[in-house]
Amino acid sequence: MRKFLKAFLSFNPVSISTLILLIVIVMMTHRIEIFHLFELKTYDQRLKWRGDRDVSGTVVAAVIDEKSLDREGMWPWPRQKMAALIKKLSDDGAKVIGLDIFFTEPDKSLNVTLISQVEKKLTDLNIRDNSLISYLQNEKKLADSDAVFAEAIKNSEAKVVMPYFWHVNKESLGYDIPEEELDKRYKILSNSVFSVIYDQAPRDYDAFRSSDIKPYAPEVNIEMLTEPAAGSGYINPPASEDGIIRRMPMAVKFRDEVFTAFALQCAWQYLDCPPLALRIAVDYGIEGITLGKLFVPTDEEGDLLINYYGPGETIPHFSVTDVLHDELPKGTFKDKIVIVGSVAQGAHDLRNTPFDTGLPGLEIHASAIENIINNDFIEKIKENIPEYDYLAVIIMGFLVAFILPRTRAVTGMLLTALLLILFTYICLWLFAEYGLWVNMVYPILGVILLYTALTAYHFLIEEKNKRFLHSTFSSYLSPELIDDMVSSGTMPELGGEERTITAFFTDIQGFSVFSEKLTASQLVELLNEYLATMTDILLEQKGTLDKYEGDAIIAFLGAPWDIADHPLRACKVAVDMQGELMDLRNKWKAEKQPAEETERNIKNIPPEEWTPGDKWPKVVHNMMMRIGINSGEIVVGNMGSKMRMNYTMMGDSVNLAARLEAGAKHYGIYSAVSEYTLNMEYINENGEKDCAFNHVEARFIDNIRVVGKSEPVKIYELCSMKGGLTDKEKELFNLFDQGVQYYRKMRWEAAIECFKEALKFERIPEGETTPSEVYIKRCEQYLEKPPVQPGEEWDGVYSMTEK
Repeated sequence: MRKFLKAFLSFNPVSISTLILLIVIVMMTHRIEIFHLFELKTYDQRLKWRGDRDVSGTVVAAVIDEKSLDREGMWPWPRQKMAALIKKLSDDGAKVIGLDIFFTEPDKSLNVTLISQVEKKLTDLNIRDNSLISYLQNEKKLADSDAVFAEAIKNSEAKVVMPYFWHVNKESLGYDIPEEELDKRYKILSNSVFSVIYDQAPRDYDAFRSSDIKPYAPEVNIEMLTEPAAGSGYINPPASEDGIIRRMPMAVKFRDEVFTAFALQCAWQYLDCPPLALRIAVDYGIEGITLGKLFVPTDEEGDLLINYYGPGETIPHFSVTDVLHDELPKGTFKDKIVIVGSVAQGAHDLRNTPFDTGLPGLEIHASAIENIINNDFIEKIKENIPEYDYLAVIIMGFLVAFILPRTRAVTGMLLTALLLILFTYICLWLFAEYGLWVNMVYPILGVILLYTALTAYHFLIEEKNKRFLHSTFSSYLSPELIDDMVSSGTMPELGGEERTITAFFTDIQGFSVFSEKLTASQLVELLNEYLATMTDILLEQKGTLDKYEGDAIIAFLGAPWDIADHPLRACKVAVDMQGELMDLRNKWKAEKQPAEETERNIKNIPPEEWTPGDKWPKVVHNMMMRIGINSGEIVVGNMGSKMRMNYTMMGDSVNLAARLEAGAKHYGIYSAVSEYTLNMEYINENGEKDCAFNHVEARFIDNIRVVGKSEPVKIYELCSMKGGLTDKEKELFNLFDQGVQYYRKMRWEAAIECFKEALKFERIPEGETTPSEVYIKRCEQYLEKPPVQPGEEWDGVYSMTEK
């Protein structure tokens, strides 16, 4: 140690600064992995600091979502349906259709097999009825779903781009592919290659030697579908070392050809196929790609930095089922690039991106296409000639080396901090304004090392005191830094426990309509205000937010904190949320579009639906929210994997709460609470037994048996806290309860009369239905067909047929 200190003190500030800067430059040249990873993280942060950006709208997504699966059936669909989708998009004016879906095997059609068997039987029986044979051949052609799909691709006015991906080695494939099979696949991808221009480089120069994709064999679609397509492109972008996708390889070399990426192929087709070339220079590898006059900058390995526009659904989404059933405005896809893929839960590939940890793969390709056609790129200086990065290290280092020896300790620290802040701001500004990615980690590392070394040198020279030296370094390396982070002394572990808590579900009624009328940024603005307001109410009552699922809030009360009156608190949350939503509706109705803001009605919603000058359309003014509440034994705890876990809940009681929220629509109510929540006893703050029913105004709605449950449950409409009913609501309660009594006694006419009177006082008569209307219709049905035979007892339970 003494020898080290003696050697250290033999240097002067200039030699120390020069040595440290040389070390940092050498480290940057050799790309130390941990610092490279830090730099990637700064890139992610730069994207987030820059914030979400508007897309041009040229690239849209036709998605196979939950709605599509519910309506069209489980995936995979018959290929006739995919053919119909191609035709619908083409007829609506789509210019390019990119399929982010694989069709690597022929579609197995039972009808084709049967027709072939009939043909064989006719041949065996020597029956030569030409009309019958012609009919069978025609039917066979119609039943061949691959042929129908191929015909749709061939006849499409839109250019169809097919996907494929690369197996990087035979181990990932599991077997050796025969050479003739590789030749066949190679031939199929003939519509995926482009020319290569060698700028002062020999043709045998290998610019792909360090590429992230080392192709062994392509996994292609069947030739019948690929051949009529306008082009093909591979769709497997590799992730960075930390699992995040930041780059899209634009070119991959296989055998003697260079193949195009899916995003590049779609953009090229959209630009009407100008001359396409990969430019290679011997000095540093791949320069970039030219599409006519358009130049796409890449790194030396041919990778494009993806200039993301935001998290999921920043690229406009349209449900495939809406396309198939003509439920979208005419011209929705006119002159658009339409990427078709799946976003349904469990039926799509989730990718980790700087904005979103679970982004559907199709949105990554859509973002890259937007970058290309709009000339919207982020440029990183070629990594083997990083002049700007070296210059930043040198300038920052010499500024610190000039400042520190000439200032006092506190002044030097403040000026160094100011320099770091200024450099960070310049990097952010260059990134946001010019799309230039300048290295931040190594210049900042150089400043930190210089500051540490020069400050240490200064104090060593001035004090010549080992104890002071130790004190100086301890100010940078204090072990107390992590005390706050590990104050509990334990890390979370997987596992759960069964507890009696209250599950709480909310959902906005008809939220899909909002998505149709608002832009992505407007939808985010609206949801942020709504979710923030509702979450604050939940947290005020010590509720635990489980997760957001789009517009839905999933929460629970009673864990991890042990709260005795969690049923009552859940009811308070529901009442307060409905009251706050009413205030929000009034606020949204009163809000006008600011004079300095551009027109918000971008989608040209008619004036009767969006009053000119209003900030929000009328559907926002009338937003309604359904709530489902249920209490019971629920498993809560850290669930997931050791790499990623979440404190969440599960169990039958959770499912019932979700069913109550969804089932409330059937009765036209907006806060549905189970008998278990209202009747659950707890010890209140006075040490007495109590229950939520003593503190709320709730109307009995029905005794139902939900789908998947054998035991019936009584559900109530939660109206207000105790004493909060109006005179009209009190009259409604009396009339409705009397009607329910007649209903239970199967006195249908008397019940109908009561419910008709109650209908005049219903709380939300403008809804699709009301509890009184539901009972009137049900009683009328029972008049014609009673629920039980005469003389039999009826339990009054109504079985739900839908979730």
